[in-house]
Amino acid sequence: LIVTDELRITTRSLLGVFEEDTAAISNYCTQLYQAMQRIYDAQNELSAATHLTSRLLKEYDKQRFPLGGDDEVMSSTLQQFAKVIDELSSCHAVLSTQLADAMMFPITQFKERDLKEILTLKEVFQISSDDHDTAINRYSRLSKRRDNDKMRAEVVEDVYTSRKKQHQTMMHYFCSLNTLQYKKKMALLEPLLGYMQAQISFFKLGSENLTQQWEEFLATIGTSVQNVRREMEEEVRQMQQTIQQMERSCDPLYAPCDPDPAHSPVCRNLTRKQGYLYIRNKTGLVSSSWERQYFFTQGGNLMQQGRGEVAGGLVTDLDNCSVMAVDSDDRRFCFQVTSFDGKKVVTLQAESRKDCEEWIATINNISRRIYLSENAEELAARVNQSALEAVTPSPSFQQRHESMRPTSKGRAGRASSISSVGSEPSPALSVLSLDALVAPETPIQFDIISPVSEDNSGQSKTAAQSGRRSNPFGESGDNTAEDTEDSILHQLFIVRFLGSMEVKTAESVDVISETMRQILAARAIHNIFRMTESHLLVTCDCLKLIDPQTQVTRLRFPLSSVVQCSSHQDNKRLFGFVLQSAGGRSDGRAVCYIFESNNDGEKICDSIGLAKQIAFQSEMVRPDLEEQSRLIAASSRPANPPASDGQFLVLSNSQSEDSDAGEEGKKRGESEA
Repeated sequence: LIVTDELRITTRSLLGVFEEDTAAISNYCTQLYQAMQRIYDAQNELSAATHLTSRLLKEYDKQRFPLGGDDEVMSSTLQQFAKVIDELSSCHAVLSTQLADAMMFPITQFKERDLKEILTLKEVFQISSDDHDTAINRYSRLSKRRDNDKMRAEVVEDVYTSRKKQHQTMMHYFCSLNTLQYKKKMALLEPLLGYMQAQISFFKLGSENLTQQWEEFLATIGTSVQNVRREMEEEVRQMQQTIQQMERSCDPLYAPCDPDPAHSPVCRNLTRKQGYLYIRNKTGLVSSSWERQYFFTQGGNLMQQGRGEVAGGLVTDLDNCSVMAVDSDDRRFCFQVTSFDGKKVVTLQAESRKDCEEWIATINNISRRIYLSENAEELAARVNQSALEAVTPSPSFQQRHESMRPTSKGRAGRASSISSVGSEPSPALSVLSLDALVAPETPIQFDIISPVSEDNSGQSKTAAQSGRRSNPFGESGDNTAEDTEDSILHQLFIVRFLGSMEVKTAESVDVISETMRQILAARAIHNIFRMTESHLLVTCDCLKLIDPQTQVTRLRFPLSSVVQCSSHQDNKRLFGFVLQSAGGRSDGRAVCYIFESNNDGEKICDSIGLAKQIAFQSEMVRPDLEEQSRLIAASSRPANPPASDGQFLVLSNSQSEDSDAGEEGKKRGESEA
């Protein structure tokens, strides 16, 4: 059978035992061949050569054959042969022709044909294995940016051919190793049988007792050899049929990727997995290399084992870790595993998309410690089904977002509401407390449903056309566009929307990190890779998500509703903020939004915090400026002198407005200075 990845290490070890046994057989057969060659060549040394042969047969039990050391029948038979050869060693004279035909020919055939065939098949198997590794490396180095259909087809065909060739040579090599166990018995028994028959036919000098005794024994041995030969031929025939059936049935398995994904769906309920992966190793500050290793999960750990190693080594702890698919410039099907403390990040590459998704699902199940339960796969199936229901997009997301907008124009009373916390929860929090922050069944919105038009644009144009003067203190109401244009802070960032979900509390510092973990895990489980790119505009009044092509505002978040904002502790691209509902903190309803930026997560959070501080300072300074403005206006305006006819002189409305405008411009300049 084709060995799977989980049995490959065992197969390699078993193959080593067979190769060691083959080497021992070859060594022993060479010694026996030299002894028989000495009998054939040296008629004068026939006694010494016969004695040496007898001694070698007696030492069969001392030979350490890994597969045949406990064959008592074979050992006892050889001991009897050794005894009779020792008795006849003083009177043997061998005819060269009979010895060449009956003794030297079988052992020469075994040594020159069978043993050399094993060595040749071993070299061919090693060459095919090296070609397969080369083809796999070439296939894994296919660049996603320079994707070429012709080149990819050639590489896939190369992998198919090399893998099929390796499989064929491996099966023939294993078949030859198994056949050798039968041939070694014949190679040892047939030369001895021919030798004894030659001795009997040559001498005709033995006594009747000796002849009758050993003829019966030799006939029994000859029958045994024929039975072993028939068993070997039957075994070889069955193995040949099995090889042909396996070649026909396993033809689709030679391709590195499954041409029909529906034929082999992704299994997301695994709590154990093993197989070959590529791991990225840093070789310098900006350079890295990829190495192919055998990886397997053991409890809550990810292990790796190289070729020739007896046991695996620890790669990282998977308990409470995070895993997500990542895009690599030079590799495909990559995913990244981050330890629970964020100190270790491992980047791995699978052979296919299915394998990558199964690794991600398995590590997610292990991260949740599902493997500790009795029915781990059943529990994983229920958890994945709950996750599937939890991440179903809600059609009422836009309505829920509209309800989150506060109606008042007041700004936050404290600038310290923006907190820069890490991505990991505090040590005091347990799993139950994290679930209290974000409910597992809370729906997740992965995309912005529809853009929101700027309703204030018409109002801005109307106000501009009316010719009314602007109030520097914001007393004239509801023109948001003018507030944005007059804002001191204007910062624009490129962000990508990852998802949002409703949270139970906005006060905890760990709610953003827990929301990040659940959204990234849900994206990895359900293979959601698409992200909406927007421009995030940070002002002292609000946060805006603007379409980069149409410049239409998709979403608007009043700055007064932003309760807290933080970035990921290790991945500086990730950040998020929490919006409190319009009803305030009494109802406890809040929504957490998660984004990805170009390594500007901390900078965006600092910008939002600066905007909150500016807004807070404006709230504190604005009442004093209004009071001072009214006092300056009252003191600088002269009293109306009475007219000559006893009436007062009243200024026209236009003159009054011009005067006020002058004073306002003067005070605005002083305020700005």
